[in-house]
Amino acid sequence: MYAFSIGDSLQKASDTFFNFLPNLLGFLVLLIIGLIVAKIVAGIVAKLLEKSGLDRRLAETQSGRMIENSMPKASAARGIARVVFWLIFGFFLVAAISALHLASVTVFMNQVLAYLPNVIVAILIFVIAALLAGAASKAIERTMGGSPMGKIAGAVAPALIMVIAMFMILVQLRIAEQIVEIAFAATMGALALGLALAFGLGGRPVAQDMLEEAYRKGREEQARRQSTSTSAEGHSHAAWADGSPPPSQ
Repeated sequence: MYAFSIGDSLQKASDTFFNFLPNLLGFLVLLIIGLIVAKIVAGIVAKLLEKSGLDRRLAETQSGRMIENSMPKASAARGIARVVFWLIFGFFLVAAISALHLASVTVFMNQVLAYLPNVIVAILIFVIAALLAGAASKAIERTMGGSPMGKIAGAVAPALIMVIAMFMILVQLRIAEQIVEIAFAATMGALALGLALAFGLGGRPVAQDMLEEAYRKGREEQARRQSTSTSAEGHSHAAWADGSPPPSQ
């Protein structure tokens, strides 16, 4: 009787193993294929981003320099390529785990895979914001030069772009979304109030000087035109008095 029970148990274990073996082989095959495909695609993405000069352009911005100081030899191109690698490999990993017919693990991997696009979008937001901040800083420097207002605008505009980008990244990553929204509204409100006070109170003498300068230039231009017109009429009358015919109208 005991011998029959042991034999029956061994038979059941053997049947279970051999029934599970195709699933295990499918898991390993999908995993290997996913690893190869993810590496190839990530390598292509990294090379394309490096050829486009993404790292060089970011290194020229203030945000890029801050990242370089905090994380030496960091590369946005390699970072994006790494995220692409895990995104593609994650698809194959979920498919491979599904081949094992383990429901709980499959659900968990589906949740992880659904979150990876948010990480990619967050990285893209940071990269685009850093490029825009650098472009805004250069544009302000070219148009306003080293004037006090130019220095203020050159410092405020890039910082404002990066602050907005950071709030967008936190929302994209679903980190305390309600608190982030409240903090964003409070920050924008405080910034608007500060700018209104700065330009309303501190900028009033500047606005007055600008208006006075514009008014003075307008009066000078009007006086110059009147002087030119009077001089032309004087020459015309003088020529008529000498017997010359008046100019045709």
